[in-house]
Amino acid sequence: MPYIKTPIEGAEQIVCTRESAPEMMMDIRVRFMAKGETLRLYDEINETAVLIQSGDAEISWGGETRAMKRSGPFDKKPFCLHFSRGTPVFIAANADSEFIIEKTDNDRVWEPVFYTPETCLYQEFGKEQWGGAGDRIVSTMFDYENAPYSNMVLGEVFNLPGKWSSYPPHHHPQPEVYYYRFDRPQGFGACFIGDDVYKSVDRGHAEIPGGKTHQQGAAPGYEMYYVWMVRHVDGDPWIKTRIYAPEHEWLANS
Repeated sequence: MPYIKTPIEGAEQIVCTRESAPEMMMDIRVRFMAKGETLRLYDEINETAVLIQSGDAEISWGGETRAMKRSGPFDKKPFCLHFSRGTPVFIAANADSEFIIEKTDNDRVWEPVFYTPETCLYQEFGKEQWGGAGDRIVSTMFDYENAPYSNMVLGEVFNLPGKWSSYPPHHHPQPEVYYYRFDRPQGFGACFIGDDVYKSVDRGHAEIPGGKTHQQGAAPGYEMYYVWMVRHVDGDPWIKTRIYAPEHEWLANS
């Protein structure tokens, strides 16, 4: 099933794994840390990205320590560490904190990159189109353009109440996962994957196979946020790839 709400079990919510969703080719989880807790991350096979959702923490690697502080996912202040296999990383929580952790296999090795609100790309789309119905903000931590050594892409979408995002309907060969939050726990929206429609809910996620058209909508009164994560296909990276559904392509230029 391409739209799922997985349970929170203890300190983690497993979003998807390469065992549960092999088409996605990524391991994605939400990690919760209590104040005073420490966490060590190390992987000999996978590259890893750690994006704070809320809280106050310090992240350390190779003699460097940086602060990660965010009031919540709707606070447009992302802090993210992206690092290659074989890199020991430590997180110390100064307050209760929450992180998205994205992983995939990658043989390459590089120096860790720490992304801040000043170094992330922010773009507003759709404001002057379709009567403003597609007005949304998209932030990108890294993609092929600024991290060609990576096998992943990581970003965030701020979908305003009653608006659409990931629009017009489009597809790309690379698989993509969305992880949703709403500004109120009862908030909801709609997730379109191919010809199927699913209810988007707080802490739910969508698994979008390569080649499937997709678009999103938020119910009036509820702001929807989602982390978007793409896995490059070997020999065919996601280079801001958007192939519009032919019958809706006219919307892109309207």
